[in-house]
Amino acid sequence: MKMSNIIRRIFWVVVFLVLIHPTWAKDERSIKDLSKALAGLSSDVDPKEAELVSVTAHTTARKLARDYHVVLNPEFQAFLVNVGARKRGWCGHWAQDIGTRLKELKPKTLVLHWGVAYDHTSSENNCLVVTARNQPFKDGIILDGWRRAGRLFWCPVIKDDEYEVEQHYGHSGITAWKENMQWSAWLQDYETGKSKSKTATNNKVNESSSAHEERASNSDSRQPATQ
Repeated sequence: MKMSNIIRRIFWVVVFLVLIHPTWAKDERSIKDLSKALAGLSSDVDPKEAELVSVTAHTTARKLARDYHVVLNPEFQAFLVNVGARKRGWCGHWAQDIGTRLKELKPKTLVLHWGVAYDHTSSENNCLVVTARNQPFKDGIILDGWRRAGRLFWCPVIKDDEYEVEQHYGHSGITAWKENMQWSAWLQDYETGKSKSKTATNNKVNESSSAHEERASNSDSRQPATQ
């Protein structure tokens, strides 16, 4: 191989590493912060489990951005799905695919929930919410891979000022997020004692999936795709 070709390859490798470094640096900080936040939900939460959930959610969101061939922002991705140029990329797809990976972890001290905001409207969004055991949905933490096009967004449910019950001026401080019990049942069906209802739950989820995704296809982001 000619020396010029070797130098050219090394050059592009260096460029690639330089470009991805800031992204992974941000993810590394976010992973640590989310791990801490999840562990802080309750003294009963296993810190190692919290870290595993955080790492899995972040890495899966990044992987889905590649798998979905995401370009520009969530709105444009939804447009591509609507016209048949992409197979997946709606908010519900992100929640479902990240949820599938988190279910595989079978968390014991954390609980997975499905959240929906502005249900049955053009602004509908879907996400995952993680709580400690026996903790209310509103006290949980949002995991949203769609909103930032693969860069995992997370925050406490009650502090998500992008999705509030709207008022004419300023922030209302009242969250628009509500739990979708049917999809939460799907997220939690790995738990002991619930296996017998797994088939029935999956059937219900599959039946509702088409209608759910049709609504999601009309969903518009309320914020830009980057922070």
